[in-house]
This record gives sequence, C-alpha cells and structure tokens, in this order.
Amino acid sequence: MVIHCTELPDLATAREFGERIHHESSRTGNCGHFYIDRDGRTEQWAPLHRIAHHIRGFNERSIGIELVNLGRYPRWLESDRQDVTEQYPETQISALIELIRQLAMQHTHLRWISGHQHLDRESVPASDDPAILVQRKIDPGPLFPWPRIKTSTPLKFVKKLPA
Repeated sequence: MVIHCTELPDLATAREFGERIHHESSRTGNCGHFYIDRDGRTEQWAPLHRIAHHIRGFNERSIGIELVNLGRYPRWLESDRQDVTEQYPETQISALIELIRQLAMQHTHLRWISGHQHLDRESVPASDDPAILVQRKIDPGPLFPWPRIKTSTPLKFVKKLPA
C-alpha cells in the first residue's frame, strides 16, 4: 500500500487530472485506487483487481491511496517551493486508518505500507532553474503523521519494498 497526497487543491481537480490520458500505451491516466478528502469522505476510483498508475515500478503490486492535500501545488518543481505547509486534518487521517484496517482485514496478503516519497527517490531539474535538482515526489510529505499510522495499523512500514 502506498500513501500519496494529490498535490492539488481539491477532490474535483484530482478527478479531472486522473481522468486525463497520461499513458498512451495503456490509454490510462494517473490515479490511486482510493481518495480521501479533507472531510474524511473516501471514494474508490479503481477496483483493486485493476492496476492504478500511482507509482512508477510498483503499480502492479500495490494499492494507491491519495489524500487531498496541496503539497507543493501549483509550483511542484520550483526550487524555492519544496516546503509543504498544509496539515492533514484529523478526520482525513482517521478515515485513512480505518481504510487501511479494513483493507488489511479483507486482503490478508497485504503486509506493508510506504509513502510515495520513500519509493520514488528520483531527482529532476527544477522548473525554475535546471541547474538545481529537486526531488520529483515528496508526498505524503513531512507533515504526514507516520508515527500514528505505524502504531494504528497492522501493516509494516517500509522505505523500500521487499523483493
């Protein structure tokens, strides 16, 4: 299971972005399996038997959960905009914990949980200065409450996926 933040202003914008074609070979967009809005409302956008394009190299063997959060929006890769300032609301984190618990009970093969930032460590040229490298993905980011997730869910936290 991989936790993300949308790095977009709201759920509607995330939906529109996810429905755009980003992968010509498969004619699919980028999206997670589940989205949790700031108020805790949870929506499933892709069935679990389908591959959701949420993290390069791990899509085939992971469930993607997206949390609505601004992240670095709208200047994702600018060198001076790499701080995340939006806190995750309590209702959103509680909904996430409940979803993880439900999925772990229903799918006993689920063993690990990680963040997008832990699995995609690629650095890319900053959009405002190509001489500066920035991390391509930083979500769910430094304000995400990993200690609470680790103690509240049955899954093992990993920074690198087991083979």
